[in-house]
Amino acid sequence: MGLEAEPLAAPHPYWPRDLEIQRYVPNDRPTWHSLSFLFSVSAALLALTWLAAGWRGWTGAPMGPGRRLALCWFAICGFIHGVIEGWFSLYHMDIPGDQSFLSQLWKEYAKGDSRYVIEDNFTVCMETITAWAWGPLSLWTVLAFLQRQPHRYVLQLVVSLGQLYGDVLYFYTEYREGFAHSEMWHPLYFWFYFVFMNALWIIIPSILLLDAWGHLSAAQRALDSVKAKRH
Repeated sequence: MGLEAEPLAAPHPYWPRDLEIQRYVPNDRPTWHSLSFLFSVSAALLALTWLAAGWRGWTGAPMGPGRRLALCWFAICGFIHGVIEGWFSLYHMDIPGDQSFLSQLWKEYAKGDSRYVIEDNFTVCMETITAWAWGPLSLWTVLAFLQRQPHRYVLQLVVSLGQLYGDVLYFYTEYREGFAHSEMWHPLYFWFYFVFMNALWIIIPSILLLDAWGHLSAAQRALDSVKAKRH
């Protein structure tokens, strides 16, 4: 009875360089295809949400530029969480050898964090929660503000806190591993893919958390004041 030879790990561009990735197939699309798709869809969502937030038929009164930008952010988050990260959640086992467009997008991003091509437990769990919780809730937040639903700032607080918590863990777990899954200081892969693109989910949710905190605190103070006057 013969012994079956294990498939050899294919050469790859990921770090650490001795990382073994079975079934890896290099992308057959250039980098700009992936980046142009991501940023063009995000720009389209930004424009559509900006216009919707300024339409009186939705809101009764036009929103200020800061609130409209916040809604644009949540619309883009709905797309990134639900579609792109949702794809990773469903197909993380197949991505290294898959040539579908979103799999190639993830293989490109993994040059900044190779945890996305090795089925890293934390990354799979974190992205699954992000996709199926924060994705739909981000879209609900957009709708809640457009319709002036009374729980809109609660949604903003919950989604922003979840995003911030997940991203802090994302950075901290990689820090604990000595940033081993990226080429340190590389201008595109480390600084842009890993640091900049993820730092957005630290900075913007922190601002929106404070904004929601302020509005919810003001509402509670107003309610307490009314109750005090009744007594």
